[in-house]
Amino acid sequence: MNCTKKVLVLLLVLTTNLVAISQIKLPSLVGNNMVLQQNSKVNLWGWAAPNEKINIQLGWLNSKLEITAKPDGTWKTTVETPKASEKPYIIVLEASNKIVLKNVLIGEVWICSGQSNMYFPVGKEDKTWKTGVVNYEEEIKNANFPNIRLFTVLTKASPKPLDDVTGIWAECSPESIKNFSAVAYFYGRDLYQKLNIPIGLISSSWGGTKAEAWTAQNVLEENPDFLSILENDAKNEKTYQEKLEKYYSDFKTERIANNNDLTKSEVKKPKKEDNKTSYVLYNAMLYPLTNYTIKGAIWYQGESNAESAILYRSLFPAMVKNWRNVWNQGDFPFYYVQIAPHKGQNAFIREAQLLSLKTIPSSGMVVTTDVGDANNIHPIDKQTVGHRLALIARAKTYNENKLVYSGPIYNQMKIKKDRIQLFFDYADSGLVKTGDVLKEFEIAGDDKKFFPADAKIDGKTIIVSSKEVKNPVAVRFAWRAVPEPNLFNKENLPASPFRTDDWVIEPTKKE
Repeated sequence: MNCTKKVLVLLLVLTTNLVAISQIKLPSLVGNNMVLQQNSKVNLWGWAAPNEKINIQLGWLNSKLEITAKPDGTWKTTVETPKASEKPYIIVLEASNKIVLKNVLIGEVWICSGQSNMYFPVGKEDKTWKTGVVNYEEEIKNANFPNIRLFTVLTKASPKPLDDVTGIWAECSPESIKNFSAVAYFYGRDLYQKLNIPIGLISSSWGGTKAEAWTAQNVLEENPDFLSILENDAKNEKTYQEKLEKYYSDFKTERIANNNDLTKSEVKKPKKEDNKTSYVLYNAMLYPLTNYTIKGAIWYQGESNAESAILYRSLFPAMVKNWRNVWNQGDFPFYYVQIAPHKGQNAFIREAQLLSLKTIPSSGMVVTTDVGDANNIHPIDKQTVGHRLALIARAKTYNENKLVYSGPIYNQMKIKKDRIQLFFDYADSGLVKTGDVLKEFEIAGDDKKFFPADAKIDGKTIIVSSKEVKNPVAVRFAWRAVPEPNLFNKENLPASPFRTDDWVIEPTKKE
């Protein structure tokens, strides 16, 4: 090839690359079928050539917007959305290339996050823990809600904050719902059927993960209480690297002995669970979402923090505050699920979640003591969980003022000689029990020895006593790994486990 032809080829390559670089590009969240938060200022953002001018035509506005990319090629603009509507809109973005976003709806957008009980899909996957929800075939068959839109964030971990996730928006259908979060779906379905406006659900969850994995690095580093978490991460990384070093050493020795025949290798490479480290999921699966305007979040997690339940009392609220700060939308609603009874859990983690109601503003908690499974950490009744989350949102976010959204929550007690009277919030209509007698109440004196208690409903209160305790000072309710309580309010919502004492006891996994 002569010199002139080489120059021409080089110019062609450079021109092609320049065109490719200069084309506007959108993040995965900004795409066809998305739902934008109604009556809000929402962000549109992406990448382009440095200083490139971009024209944007919104389907609900007559005039065009013109913005200019920054010198580094990033761009972001804020636009106002109208009232929710089932009318689909088109958004056109045009620079050196043209992108047409179709079937865009205006409605309510919710982040749905946590570990495996949030990840747990509607449908069944053979030979896995994904066993499907109750009546999953029927639920899938009836999942025809095109105005509910689903976005699942692909699981990924990163040591540094990322600027995008992998996923696409899809209309809710029997095909798309099979692998979508069941709790998120049933929550969104209840809201849609009540509000009659489009619902956008962004599912970002990963099984077996701790709250610290969903929390920013600087938040963990700035709080002395959380430094032990990072120290433990460093120890685990050191152990993994030592195992990896030994693996390669053994592998080298074996290959030499086997004359480089890899088929005879018996050395197993150590596995690293990327999702177990602090802040890596925040970086990869949460931070890239924070440009997207939302209404609020729902959360189902805690199982993996059960052995550090006391620390979870401060870690969980810190995580929520972190999310709210980075989203910059104020104290948006944050509704979560108290973990269900299971033989591998303990009472302290449920207590940490209960106490978080007082430390997390604009929060609400679903109690699940009546829909758990002692032998299955993934109980299949996700319909009830989603429905109860929706009750909280309907009451606290969507202003159904007379709707009771919580079961009885312990408020205070009064000692009356040899008895203790317990008072509850969310019991205005009265308390009820299933079965003949109230279960799971214990009572203790100054010696801190608890005995099974006789418990009787007295209007909106409970009277607790025991012949073994003449001078009672404390009561506990459903305080074990797998309680079977039967106390509800008249709206059929279960009471949360609680204790009236604050005696220091080291929690164990099966306390």
